[in-house]
Amino acid sequence: MIANLSLILLCQLAGEIFVRGLGLPIPGPVIGLVLLFIALVARDHVAVLARGPLRHGEVESTSKGMLTHLSLLFVPAGVGVVQQLDLIAQHGIAIFVILALSAFITLAVTVGAFILASRIVSKRRSAP
Repeated sequence: MIANLSLILLCQLAGEIFVRGLGLPIPGPVIGLVLLFIALVARDHVAVLARGPLRHGEVESTSKGMLTHLSLLFVPAGVGVVQQLDLIAQHGIAIFVILALSAFITLAVTVGAFILASRIVSKRRSAP
């Protein structure tokens, strides 16, 4: 399990190094997740990679174990919010408006992307 967790964290570190080195406006963990995904896909096609933490789905089982305890990671954020209640009371309406607006924009973009993808797929299916 330690080797599996180390692999996950090494992918995250590599993503951070990549993003900071190139100055990209993407979170490092996102790039790390892509690197881990590439490693897992490559493992299925290259037998040499199916060793160590990549063998027998061990990384997957470790990540599932981490996801079961994901709610613990929100405790520090909740404590931070409670510590800043005076600031939240002062700017509460602005925070609420921004949160509501960003949720609406996210929903609209998601619906638009789904409609676009649906049209592309239906055109490909109807084409001879």
